[in-house]
Amino acid sequence: MGNAHLTRRTLLGGATAVALGATTTGVAQAATAKPHSTGAAPLTAPHAAPDAAPQVPPIWREFNRTPYTHPQIPYIGRAGHRGGARRLPRPRVVADVRDFGAVADGTDSAPAINRAIAAAGRAGGGTVTIPPGTFRIDDVIRIGHSNVVLRGAGSTRTKLYAIRNLTELIGPYGSRYGGDKSSWSWAGGLIWLAPKARWDSLVAAIRAKAWPFEGWTGNRRDEWRPLTTVAPARQGAWTVTVTDPSALRPGALVLLRLSDDAGHTLLEHVSGGGPGPEAYTWDDKTKLTSYVPYEWPVRITAVKGRKVTLERPLPLDVRPEWDPQLTTHVGELTGSGVEGLTLEAVETPQQPHLLDKGHNGVVFQCAYDCWADDVTVRHVDNGFGLVAASACTLRRTRVAGRGSHHPYFCREGSHDNLIEDFTIDARTTPAPSGTQLHGINVEGLSSYNVWSRGDMRMGTFDSHRGLPFANVRTDITVDNNGRHGGDASAGPLFGARFTHWNVRVTNARAGMIRLDGLAPYSATVGLNEVREFDQIDVPDFTGDLHSRLELYGTTDAVHPPNLYDAQRALPR
Repeated sequence: MGNAHLTRRTLLGGATAVALGATTTGVAQAATAKPHSTGAAPLTAPHAAPDAAPQVPPIWREFNRTPYTHPQIPYIGRAGHRGGARRLPRPRVVADVRDFGAVADGTDSAPAINRAIAAAGRAGGGTVTIPPGTFRIDDVIRIGHSNVVLRGAGSTRTKLYAIRNLTELIGPYGSRYGGDKSSWSWAGGLIWLAPKARWDSLVAAIRAKAWPFEGWTGNRRDEWRPLTTVAPARQGAWTVTVTDPSALRPGALVLLRLSDDAGHTLLEHVSGGGPGPEAYTWDDKTKLTSYVPYEWPVRITAVKGRKVTLERPLPLDVRPEWDPQLTTHVGELTGSGVEGLTLEAVETPQQPHLLDKGHNGVVFQCAYDCWADDVTVRHVDNGFGLVAASACTLRRTRVAGRGSHHPYFCREGSHDNLIEDFTIDARTTPAPSGTQLHGINVEGLSSYNVWSRGDMRMGTFDSHRGLPFANVRTDITVDNNGRHGGDASAGPLFGARFTHWNVRVTNARAGMIRLDGLAPYSATVGLNEVREFDQIDVPDFTGDLHSRLELYGTTDAVHPPNLYDAQRALPR
């Protein structure tokens, strides 16, 4: 990924960049919101000269002409809760945890908090408030009903102090792939948002030492029924034609389900197609193939005859050989959130890699249109998780304390999520021997997720194999000192249309951030000069990757500065 790759890549910067004025038609200005302060000094990031003229990369002009079908940049302008709505819901207050027995006196308040949440669920939803103070919790805080919001008085005023971990509370959670690995290394949270039925079956399975349900249709992909088949369509289409629309209604959440064929042409398509993916060996990638079929949850916005309009454009082509269907799924959690609090685990040393006990933060599972806002987690093994979760917004979140394995993880087919104004603090204690640090993780065919306006004082852009694709990291400052993970049986690090846009690397490490020699049909735009050291990766696919590198060596003058904000401003 050094200069040897530039002979077959696009390199635009400095004198070859296009200098334009501050106002450009169709381009959104960067939002003024920044990650909430901890009082720590900001990272020292490379910057353009204060008077540097904005530079518009040619790839942005191309994208404006074909925003839904561009070969390198995905359309992520509707990622997040309710298509990226800036205002989160404010449901009426229906319960105060003190009325159910919660007291900030060092006794266990978890039963009281869970009783208040359950009462809100039985009432059809509403907000459960937690006043200022520190409330000890000796159990998982469970949000299992839709339209229930748990709200503290602010992340600096309300604290939940967790004494126990998930291994103690639920039991050892082994890996379905064998060995002595702990699945608490990448799953589960001490605040857990998941449909109650899913939570109940998951806990029962773990305690029976069976592999529990994770995804939208289960690990065997068998908890669904067909609604209708879908006619061929191209990636980027907002409207599809179906065989039988009788079971479809506006506002309903359905799954688009795409199976693979014997030649793995679906996986090739996810990778951008062409000679490289066609030559790749897919059959022995058993962990990757366990993620297939690709399941994409989406709401229907209109049904007119056999024409069905979706709230987001198609993420992939729809082809007959993949048996495309709209199907049912397990009941989702929707309209629920957690706000205005800190979850602090008792400080214990970080465990060796993949042996986490489960001092985990906030996890969304089988959740759609849910959110977290102004939430900090401290001293956790794993911070914020998205597991078969889609269209969720994590805003003003922070991972702090002694250091973590996955500060953020996004897996098991999680799509269209937005993580914005986020902070990963530098660890407060040295990393014990044998531990691992990843960063902002994505894996398992997860797609169209966005990480925006981030301050990463440790970690990396962790694409964790499992062929994630069409994900965006934009307007982020990072001390790039983590490592990516992923088992070889999970296949490629990257599918097509990964984009890193306006990224400032404070320690000049290229790994996992400069993509032009690594990811197929990718774009790296607005990156300061970086170099390889320590972990060095090679591309999974042979031949020309058809990737782009533009405005290399340029930061802060990149226009638009934030790819997500700019796409949101584009007219549909």
